Amino acid sequence: MSKDGKNVPALRFKGFSDAWEKRKLGEVVKRVTRKNKNLESTLPLTISAQEGLVDQKSFFSKTVASKNLTNYYLLKSGEFAYNRSYSVGSPWGAVRRLDKHPSGVLSTLYIAFKPMHIDSEFLVAYFSGSSWYSATRKVASEGARNHGLLNISAADFLDQEIVVPAKTDEQQAIGATLKRVTNLIAATQGKLDQLELVKKALLQHLFDQSMRFKGYSDPWEKRKLNYFLTVSEKKNKDEIFLKTDVLSVSGDFGIVNQIEFQGRSFAGASVKNYGVVESGDIVYTKSPLKKNPFGIVKVNRGRAGIVSTLYAVYKPNRTLYSPLVDYYFQSDSKLNNYLRPLVNKGAKNDMKVRNADVLKGDVIFPSKVSEQMKVVESLDNLSDLIAATQSKLSSLESLKKALLQGLFI
Repeated sequence: MSKDGKNVPALRFKGFSDAWEKRKLGEVVKRVTRKNKNLESTLPLTISAQEGLVDQKSFFSKTVASKNLTNYYLLKSGEFAYNRSYSVGSPWGAVRRLDKHPSGVLSTLYIAFKPMHIDSEFLVAYFSGSSWYSATRKVASEGARNHGLLNISAADFLDQEIVVPAKTDEQQAIGATLKRVTNLIAATQGKLDQLELVKKALLQHLFDQSMRFKGYSDPWEKRKLNYFLTVSEKKNKDEIFLKTDVLSVSGDFGIVNQIEFQGRSFAGASVKNYGVVESGDIVYTKSPLKKNPFGIVKVNRGRAGIVSTLYAVYKPNRTLYSPLVDYYFQSDSKLNNYLRPLVNKGAKNDMKVRNADVLKGDVIFPSKVSEQMKVVESLDNLSDLIAATQSKLSSLESLKKALLQGLFI
């Protein structure tokens, strides 16, 4: 949105105050129509809104291009392509620059072009936001969407109006700023991915005992889970807890307050029969999830609350540091393999299992609570680092979104 109705963005770099210029896209870029007739490249490309121009095989795990690539467009590094396919998050398609390969080939359904009288990084930033949607919408055929493709010709696409800084220096400043933020996002996402892999490996090595803490050498004990947990029969019959205290179980976030997490309460008219969940209690939800068709098991790390009768609540005994159970079952395969022989699924996909029967499976835990606590502490430290990195990533993504809104018209 322009400031005060003029052709200036809401955010400006110091030293720039001139109004931006209205130009046709075709005045600042040149269409690329070269064919791959000499098979200069045999790398079929596709556009990913998140990853840019990437090779088909790595993205789809197969090549979907025709065997004969001679009639495909030959795209070279630094050139752009517009994919007219629309999808969730990309209602008017996606435009990306070829950065990851020296060259590649694209179907002629794409519209390819290269910058001529505009800074390339500015163009990358411009098309990574949504300010160009309105211009593309104006030149697209009214209501015409054919087999997932927007009905827009190359001529019409290049005829769309864009508003750009008159000075190349301002274009470069905008492009460089968004590039730095984008690179920070990519680096932070890479760090987050690596930390997730480290956590996955640590979970495996700690629980298969291939990694032990100094001072501990006794073999872990195989026992029924009911050796460590007992069914809690404590109900909210005195209504100490209200609907504002109802808890839910999330596969990603654990046990959370229903209103704070989901924005509303789904509790019934009365919560008298709801089970009381205190800090350190274990909760099993009898609701199937995509990765966990037999439900999930989580520990309550937060404040006390209540859960509906669809949940089972368990109390740990003195031989268990209860957060260990949470980490033990963070492996989807381990959780599913544990619950599968214990749970019968009804015709409506509901769980047919008594609360006590959930505890009849075998687990292998350290015999000493002190070792259990060390396992949890090490995983907590890593989980905290992952959470901090995720928070940083979210902040950077919010910053980029704000910059894309403020730096463009």
